[in-house]
Amino acid sequence: MSARTKARKRALDILFSADVRGEELSVALAAAAKRAASEPAREASWLYARDIVDGIIDNRDEIDEHITTHSNDWKLDRMPAVDRALLRIGTWEIVYNDEVPTAVAIDEAVELAKELSTEDSGAFVHGVLARIARSI
Repeated sequence: MSARTKARKRALDILFSADVRGEELSVALAAAAKRAASEPAREASWLYARDIVDGIIDNRDEIDEHITTHSNDWKLDRMPAVDRALLRIGTWEIVYNDEVPTAVAIDEAVELAKELSTEDSGAFVHGVLARIARSI
């Protein structure tokens, strides 16, 4: 598993835990940073995970607007928390991170959705992210 794949999973863990606990994303990120300081072997994945979460914090309104606009009448609060987090990660990579090819961002989000969410989540995440990619 590549360092970026691991980083996406770490970012997903941070986003998901903040969402489920109802805490600010910045608080969850600070707690994760404290844990990461004691795990130097995982530093490579931590750096990109932090970039993802910081990017989502900085652009959350725009990211959520992209998702809402392209999710075919699904409201963010009705989506499974895992799907919502993956859509935010994928959208950030597609819209704000030129270093990641769009196809890779979509594929990584879809694979995590298939592994960690509902039976229909892979197709849902793919559809929303593909529509976002076509729109930009």
